[in-house]
Amino acid sequence: MRFRTVMLLAVLLLGHQIALAAPFAYITNPGSDNVSVIDTASDTVVATVPVGDGPLGVAVNPAGTRIYIANQNSNNVSVIDSATNTVTATVPVGATPVGIAVNPAGTRVYVANFNSDTISIIDTATNTLAATVPAVADPYGIAVNPAGTRVYFANLNSSTISVIDTATNSVTATVPVGTTPVGVAVNAAGTRVYVTNIGSNSASVIDTATNTVIATVPVTSLPFGVAVNPAGTRLYVTNTGSHSVSVIDTATNTVVATVPVGVNPYGIAVHPTGTRVYAANL
Repeated sequence: MRFRTVMLLAVLLLGHQIALAAPFAYITNPGSDNVSVIDTASDTVVATVPVGDGPLGVAVNPAGTRIYIANQNSNNVSVIDSATNTVTATVPVGATPVGIAVNPAGTRVYVANFNSDTISIIDTATNTLAATVPAVADPYGIAVNPAGTRVYFANLNSSTISVIDTATNSVTATVPVGTTPVGVAVNAAGTRVYVTNIGSNSASVIDTATNTVIATVPVTSLPFGVAVNPAGTRLYVTNTGSHSVSVIDTATNTVVATVPVGVNPYGIAVHPTGTRVYAANL
């Protein structure tokens, strides 16, 4: 039990997260306070960008021109210009920002603040806070639907997912899921939300029309990262405790493959072509 607790804390606070904006991948390095920029054509690091203290969450705007980094220990978000790989702004947010997501229009950034139980909303035109939304308990992973009308975030210690209406910046639904939800992803159609439950070794599937769980998919050990391919046919889940990635068929909500990867895989992202999946190892 002690090993599992220590492992869980390491996963939540020390793991590398990844976001893609072809032809580059951006990986946060919490231990060295920087972001690695990888050229996906050559799979080599082409730049290292210093950011805030303890970078964890990472998100890229749809144009690929800005990268947003949640710095958990300095309570702010770094804004990176992808043309120069330099930080052009630093935005104060809540306590211990961990999850981060950008809306499809690129106009708003949503930040999950773990220790202040809030969601910060950043106006990307001014790089200032536009609103703060109360969460339930320890918000972690966060995602925006393709229409930009709903934001979904995991309340880690209440085992729920909350839904924000972006028109009003208010929580309109809270959905019970598995134990200790962390990762959140939305499919391209906006019809399904996928949640990794690190405490119950499962992935929950939510129907966005009804805000109910319609399936629970068992995976292996300490599932964390979650990503959907562009076609919406495959879901990829990192199993931090078993050093693997589960591949789930979204038509049947069953695991169709388990792929061994590096030690303690954490963040995961799918290439826009759907032909490659990148897993960042702890």
